[in-house]
Amino acid sequence: MKLTDFKVLTFDCYGTLIDWETGIWNALQPLISAGRLDLGREDALARFSRIESELEEAAPSLRYSTLLAAVQARLAKDLGVAIHADLNERFGGSVPDWPAFPDSAGALAYLKRHYRLVILSNVDRASFAASNRKLGAAFDAIYTAEDIGSYKPDPRNFAHLLAHLEADLGLEAGEVLHTAQSLFHDHVPAERAGLARAWIDRRFGMVGSGATQDPATRPHVDFHFKSLAELAQAHREEMGG
Repeated sequence: MKLTDFKVLTFDCYGTLIDWETGIWNALQPLISAGRLDLGREDALARFSRIESELEEAAPSLRYSTLLAAVQARLAKDLGVAIHADLNERFGGSVPDWPAFPDSAGALAYLKRHYRLVILSNVDRASFAASNRKLGAAFDAIYTAEDIGSYKPDPRNFAHLLAHLEADLGLEAGEVLHTAQSLFHDHVPAERAGLARAWIDRRFGMVGSGATQDPATRPHVDFHFKSLAELAQAHREEMGG
């Protein structure tokens, strides 16, 4: 299998193209300050991720910015911090402030010359549009949780993706390479949907990252890169450039 075998790259955005960990950590600082909390970054992100996944499953039709506000409200309650609702609303609206990874825009510009580019994201359309101003990419299609009514890893998201790739762009599953960081949200359901997968392992070597797991317990991936720039370089090499 080669990168040049595919016609479309379908992307998760947050964690793959946008640095959601830094974005969330920065957006949590008012809560941490209000509670005078001794809360490290990894602990905060783990708590956030657990609550986010629970709410995404429990309220799949909730718009992501609203869901984010609910996540912080529950996190504050769990931590015993009393905060005003306005602080949760600010947190819910923080996605436009989350930074892009430094290599994302350049790699996307290169890949656009060789592939159709498609987004499959767990956010809402307005939040993604704000993030895409940092990416500067002309995506051929954008499918969000707001459009679908569920959040990854729900299989409905990948069923929606495949149905619309065929209907909107005339593409079949065998022409698709799903490109994402999250094993839980993306690679496990994408494998079940029969898609080839490229793991952009942004957390390579970090404690608790997928790369530190026993390979026998990880979902299968067809390609493994530490960054999107590394994927783009591998494509150049296949092309002989």
